[in-house]
Amino acid sequence: MGIIRQAIRLSNFSRPDLDDIDALALVDSGALELCIPQHVANQLRLPVLADREVTIADGSRQIVPYVGGIRVEVFGRATVVSANVLGNEVLLGAIPMEAMDLVIHPARLQVMPNPDSPNIPGSISMGVRP
Repeated sequence: MGIIRQAIRLSNFSRPDLDDIDALALVDSGALELCIPQHVANQLRLPVLADREVTIADGSRQIVPYVGGIRVEVFGRATVVSANVLGNEVLLGAIPMEAMDLVIHPARLQVMPNPDSPNIPGSISMGVRP
């Protein structure tokens, strides 16, 4: 599969007075979370929730800030997540894609809304019955 990029909009969920950021994100289903560069975290004035030790693609580990309250929107679908602050581009991982019920179409090198739920994001929640 080739490289997939997707236009997304990022904002600070708790600061609607700040401008949104439009970004062309690298789509990586092998990564779990959203990753953003430091300048995006600064522009959105995101609070640092904790430090995280992350394993990056080359297998090395590094301690990075973990920031929160980021609203991610694509195809009219949105979620609020936290992000690791590292790298020089936005990386869209599996957790925010699942939260917005997006799927990857490998032949087209595209991200798209799940065709099984085209109008509203679906979710699976299973638990113990009372």
